[in-house]
Amino acid sequence: MRNFIKSGKSLDFVAPTGGVTSGDGFVVGNFFAVAHTTAPEGESVSGLMEGVVELPKRLSQTFASGSAVSWDVAAKRCDGPGSGKYPIGGAVEAAGNTASSVIVRLNGTTTSAA
Repeated sequence: MRNFIKSGKSLDFVAPTGGVTSGDGFVVGNFFAVAHTTAPEGESVSGLMEGVVELPKRLSQTFASGSAVSWDVAAKRCDGPGSGKYPIGGAVEAAGNTASSVIVRLNGTTTSAA
């Protein structure tokens, strides 16, 4: 196909305010990604937009397998859907209220705060 550019599973972004550390989730415009590398604010960083990753979550939040997962930009962690949260994908397996992380299948689509 002559108009194909790339798969889009990972894209390059300008690191947001505060920069990013490898493995951190971040939002740029309407894109959510997980940083492949560490980058200071304003520098180029590659971010994974599709795939399965383990991300930090709010301790009191529980996720059933298959439930919607959103990103809280201010807290830099996963949370349930809600006002000001960015939908990013679904929980691959259950994560109880004592778990510090959740395994998420990133949906790879554009997102915006609810």
